[in-house]
Amino acid sequence: MTTTISMYGASIPAFVRALRNLRRVLELGEAHAIERGFDPAVLLQSRLAPDMRPLLNQVQMASDTAKNGAARLAGVEAPVFADDESDFAGLYARLDRAIAYLGTFEPAQIDGAETRPVVLRTPGGEYAFEGLGYLTGFALPNLYFHVTTAYAILRHNGVALGKLDYLGRS
Repeated sequence: MTTTISMYGASIPAFVRALRNLRRVLELGEAHAIERGFDPAVLLQSRLAPDMRPLLNQVQMASDTAKNGAARLAGVEAPVFADDESDFAGLYARLDRAIAYLGTFEPAQIDGAETRPVVLRTPGGEYAFEGLGYLTGFALPNLYFHVTTAYAILRHNGVALGKLDYLGRS
């Protein structure tokens, strides 16, 4: 028996799961700071290396990658989220908005997007993909990079996290 996976099935559930798990990891990070008696905002500016973006930006970029990825695969404009969060509550709200937005997509909007042209415009130039290559070679790896980096920043700061916190339990 051959099983196939749709573009929707390969994208939206993975995007949602990663953002939900990231939210949970952030909750554990905030609780860690409170339990240890320091301002949780300290964690938001933590980074793994001086030339890397801090935790706050990692969360913003993860949410942007997921919402923009879904929109590009569906051929629609994504909502713009202002990068104005300054605390954990703001990051939770941002993740919740991104997850809610991802919930608006129907399989018919994304299934069949394997060959849909996707153009990514960045300050460094323009990148052209077909939908499947964009999903597997850019959107998912980029999302996982930022979620993993956020996890690693918190872990580096002593937050007791394990692999199942990253992967989630469902």
